Amino acid sequence: MRGIDTTQSAMFSYVSPEQRVPKDHPLRTIRPLCDVALKALSREFDRMYSDVGRPSIAPEKLLRALLLQILYTMRGCSFKRWSKKRE
Repeated sequence: MRGIDTTQSAMFSYVSPEQRVPKDHPLRTIRPLCDVALKALSREFDRMYSDVGRPSIAPEKLLRALLLQILYTMRGCSFKRWSKKRE
């Protein structure tokens, strides 16, 4: 069963991600692009998951986490060059 892509605003942190990420950080430009791509894949995710059983972690959350992991393992200069090409 497919999990729901919701945010838990105050489970363990008293500072929201919006307050942690600087206004000019490249992740702020990447996030909307990621959201659009994941929304386009939503029907595909629905087809892949069963209607019965225990809910999973939402695939959107897993893919966002994977993208963050990939971006944060890039060297600083590579990430800056990559983000400049996207602007």
